[in-house]
Amino acid sequence: MVQQIVELTCPGCGARVTTQQNECMFCHNPIVISSFNSVYSMSLLDVNKYANTYKKALTDNPDNQVLNTSIAMCYLKLKLYDKAIAAFENAIENDFDNSETYFYAAVCLLKGNKAFLTQRPTIDKIEEYLNAAIMIEQKGVYYYFWSYIKYDYFNRKFFNTTPTYQEALEMANDNGVSDNDREQLFLILGVPRPDCI
Repeated sequence: MVQQIVELTCPGCGARVTTQQNECMFCHNPIVISSFNSVYSMSLLDVNKYANTYKKALTDNPDNQVLNTSIAMCYLKLKLYDKAIAAFENAIENDFDNSETYFYAAVCLLKGNKAFLTQRPTIDKIEEYLNAAIMIEQKGVYYYFWSYIKYDYFNRKFFNTTPTYQEALEMANDNGVSDNDREQLFLILGVPRPDCI
């Protein structure tokens, strides 16, 4: 799907930029945020600046997948989970080929809580998004997050499930989940990492 190019003001320095640019040619900050790594080390003040820039641009371009994904990443960093979920879902509607959008939408659905404390319909939605992400691209971190859901929700509640958390963990390892992926996932989730995964 071809996205419309949108003109913005750089949140870093105020220069005129477009969503077609990866970074501002003046301050070298990213223009659009396509992964959580882009906002991971930003201060909350900077993330707010980015969110406000995208919010203004979305008033005239509400269906723009790039802008919706960018603002969703900002909301995730700010722990505004409901707003992040809405933006990710809007991005999914307008571009259903981006595996990371599904993955981060699934992450947001936990809203900073353990899977164990989450209602079953939400867990089902998380699995739906993870399955969609995996069908698009088989990344180790997707399987790793799935193994956490399988462990903390299904295994701890003694529900039978396929695959088991051990099988999902094996798939994560087979698909190259790194120690950094593991660490960053639980920092984003905001919950302690279980010893068994």
